[in-house]
Amino acid sequence: MAIRDIRLFGDPVLNSAADPVTVFDAALERLVDDMLETMDHAGGVGLAANQIGLARRIFVFDCQGMRGHIVNPVWQPVSEVQQTGIEGCLSVPGVRGEVTRHNSVVARGADCYGRPLALRGTGLLARCIQHETDHLDGVMFMQQMAPEQRKEAMAAIRAAEWS
Repeated sequence: MAIRDIRLFGDPVLNSAADPVTVFDAALERLVDDMLETMDHAGGVGLAANQIGLARRIFVFDCQGMRGHIVNPVWQPVSEVQQTGIEGCLSVPGVRGEVTRHNSVVARGADCYGRPLALRGTGLLARCIQHETDHLDGVMFMQQMAPEQRKEAMAAIRAAEWS
């Protein structure tokens, strides 16, 4: 396993939609292990492949007692109930903001062996599924904020040492 470098806001790979995974092999298994180790090292609850520079549709997660990954994820809301809460992102260190998302979702995809899977999440796990899938679509969490919050987040990014 290896800890990979996390790409930061401004890197073009973060604004690009990831390509579907078509090969399920030992390299994909190693990628999942590397992504989990990278996420753990950075102290996150989720990590999408494009955050480590790979435009592939896969993300890993560890929240609410569930740890795993999903390849080629698609999700849908289970109900219209929404949650609003503070989000941050490993690719935008130190920047946080309020985002409204569905409170309960079901994600479908595959595991790294190509076996179909479904994952139902509520609360933080639902937020994680939506946030990481947004990454795979080239969407950063700031784009989900209300305009005033987005302005504040962008100002924080411009003022950040890493920017």
